[in-house]
Amino acid sequence: MVKDMTRGAVTPILIQFSIPLLISVVFQQMYNISDSIIAGRFINNDALAAIGASYPITMIFLSIGTGMNIGCSVVISTLFGAKDYKGMKTAVYTSIISTFSLASLLTVVGIFTSGLFLNLLGTDNMIFSDSKTYLNIYVLGLVFLFVYNICTGIFTALGDSKTPLYFLIGSSLGNIALDLLFVAVFRMGVAGAAWATFICQGICSVLAFIVLLHRVGEIKSEKYKLFEWKTLGKIASLSIPSIFQQSFVSVGQLFIQSLVNSCGTDVVAGYASAIKLNTFAVTCCSTVGNSISSFTAQNIGAKEYPRVKKGFYVGSLITLVISAAFSILYHIFAENLIYLFMDKTNANTAAAAEAGVHFLTVVSPFYAAVGLKLAADAILRGGRRVVAFMVTTFSDLILRVAFAFILKPHFGATGIWLSWPVGWTTAGIISLSLYAVYIRKICPKKKAKEKSDPENEIKQ
Repeated sequence: MVKDMTRGAVTPILIQFSIPLLISVVFQQMYNISDSIIAGRFINNDALAAIGASYPITMIFLSIGTGMNIGCSVVISTLFGAKDYKGMKTAVYTSIISTFSLASLLTVVGIFTSGLFLNLLGTDNMIFSDSKTYLNIYVLGLVFLFVYNICTGIFTALGDSKTPLYFLIGSSLGNIALDLLFVAVFRMGVAGAAWATFICQGICSVLAFIVLLHRVGEIKSEKYKLFEWKTLGKIASLSIPSIFQQSFVSVGQLFIQSLVNSCGTDVVAGYASAIKLNTFAVTCCSTVGNSISSFTAQNIGAKEYPRVKKGFYVGSLITLVISAAFSILYHIFAENLIYLFMDKTNANTAAAAEAGVHFLTVVSPFYAAVGLKLAADAILRGGRRVVAFMVTTFSDLILRVAFAFILKPHFGATGIWLSWPVGWTTAGIISLSLYAVYIRKICPKKKAKEKSDPENEIKQ
């Protein structure tokens, strides 16, 4: 059900909108983590490391889909907030067509470059074959992944955070069931985990696409175009910088993965487990950021600028609560959580578990910094401050990669782990500063609303 977020009390709107998205994250991470847990438990540590080695490469493809999602959802949210339903529908269908085309192209590219990427990362020969198998099956499902992501982005742009949740719950539970069937029963190895994800993701994306078409069709509007180059240009003006930004993050992860790979398979396996848990925490904060971004874009479209400022305060409080919960959880139960991915009775897993626990204890105290950063970034993104948004992300990543290379020769794996807090904290300060500049511009102290047209501020 679509929802207009330009009216009503801000706090309950954001909380009610964020809760289904946060529940979605729980199931999404179950969807992602189950592959690693089942591989580590029912195959061996090499299988866990193989999936972990391919993870930063899969994130490159996902980052491109996410970048498209960001551009499409902001444009659609703004048009929906402005009650321009004709333009909104054109943007919806233009987004779908362009996303499908891009995903098809990347599938072909990915099939021919998977081995090259793994070689560039210095993937150990013991896990290379399994990593390539997992990666190739993942690439075959890129169209499903992209279509589902764009459908989710459109649903949330229209204020509907519940429909994606229902699809994700079914897909996640189905993925776990098929993982167990293919890996534990049929003994299909790493390929079984990959095919389980492929099948469930495919079913989920097709169903989401059908429901989206029905939902958009119910909104009354004048006659619209299925595809418009002008609309694609607006989407691209946000999507392309976001794709570069997201891809730059993923490329940075490739550099860090290459450093981790040089530390041996035990560290790779431990990192593969810990990074999934870390991603869980960060993704929860990022999901709240998506809520703030959709809320911001709708209110910018409606010229309800004071609500944007209120949205930041409410969203920041939510991210701080989430950050504190994960920091405490990972500090107290780090070892128990890492051993979810490994067989504790096997003495060979001790070194890998120790590496994973060490990573979590180093980075988890700084989740508050990344939570505030993501809240500020969400306002900048929803307000179309593309350059400012990219600056905050690049500063985080550049510092993180640079410090990883500087500290690793002196402190080993610990030096790599320390680069996370440095990047998060510095980028958080930059994000909050840029947010402060932006909010002062649209919400002057002596004016309730700024009359300038936000459409003219895209490049600022």
